[in-house]
Amino acid sequence: MRPFQQLDYIRLDDQFSEDERMVLDTVRSWVTERYLPLAMEHFEAGTFPMQLVPELAELGVFGPTTPAEYGGAGLNNVAAGLIYQELERGDSGLRSFVSVQGGLVMYPIYSFGSEAQKRRWLPLLASGKAIGCFGLTEPDFGSNPAGMLTTAKKDAKGWVLNGRKMWITNGTVSDVAVVWARAEGQIRGFLVPKGTPGFSAPEQKHKFSLRASVTSELVLEDVHLPEDAILPGSGGLKSPLACLTQARYGIAWGALGAAHACFDEALSYSKARVVFDKPLAGFQLPQKKLADMATQITLGQLMALHLGRLKDQDKLTPAMVSMGKRNNVMLALETARVCRDMLGANGISLEYQTGRHMCNLESVVTYEGTHDIHTLAIGHELTGMPAYR
Repeated sequence: MRPFQQLDYIRLDDQFSEDERMVLDTVRSWVTERYLPLAMEHFEAGTFPMQLVPELAELGVFGPTTPAEYGGAGLNNVAAGLIYQELERGDSGLRSFVSVQGGLVMYPIYSFGSEAQKRRWLPLLASGKAIGCFGLTEPDFGSNPAGMLTTAKKDAKGWVLNGRKMWITNGTVSDVAVVWARAEGQIRGFLVPKGTPGFSAPEQKHKFSLRASVTSELVLEDVHLPEDAILPGSGGLKSPLACLTQARYGIAWGALGAAHACFDEALSYSKARVVFDKPLAGFQLPQKKLADMATQITLGQLMALHLGRLKDQDKLTPAMVSMGKRNNVMLALETARVCRDMLGANGISLEYQTGRHMCNLESVVTYEGTHDIHTLAIGHELTGMPAYR
């Protein structure tokens, strides 16, 4: 396999600390050596390489910012962003698996859970000995999670949950689900262990995107949970939205990884592919496309790095993350589309990475806040006037 050469047009690598660079190099090598040789096979089969989970845990990528006392790596947010970038250079499904585990499962347990819940679940999740999923989206409520129909009602022994969740990453292979439900008039989070009677997680098949990712439905039919299944610090829609902010931050970095993979492949291909007696890269139109993509990727890198530094200073806002997710995923998708075109017919072959990334990014631009919803979030921030309805 040809060595990957990341675009670094304005020497942004110089802005990373020695520890951040070490994290980047370690995960980059792992993705190249261990994941990419399997990527085409699993995308084509529609499976996730679960045999790699122990290796991912050993890398420390599950909940990388979680404190070491709970099993995490205790890294800063820029280092975490670099992890997500490199994982998505491999495949969006790989980054999704990891970012759900950390941002959408470990984060709410750490932020809203009891000490007993943290001690029980976080070390298991960080070590990959348990897999988690996040149940918020419902069949009829995606962009408007406040409309959720899933309920949690008190009984003499604890709680009874009823409802359905859809498009849940990792659901079928999870050992615990963080499920959001209406409980006595307020949205609360609950930990639902695998095997609980009435709880099932059938896999959703027949996808053309995120094929190397397990996508599931969660079905809750009179699921009885003990009192201590609730995340005691959760309350209101702000709780699951705080989790989404964590994951969206990772996406802003991750999408750049997909863009880098496509750009590197198209640049290399255009130098080697001879048309009309000279390399494709020697013509004006391909050079314009490369220049445009390189500029947009570089701007996306600058945004992601600055967001990471702000996050480490506790100055990052959800609206800032909306801009990062919106901008970087769209530039990655547009990059993939242009690169697919530059590869010609080879662009639809799984022997090349670009078409796979292009299909995956069609999901990434939709999940955890669609492009249009983030547009309105930015508009709300700028004008002070919500335009969601």
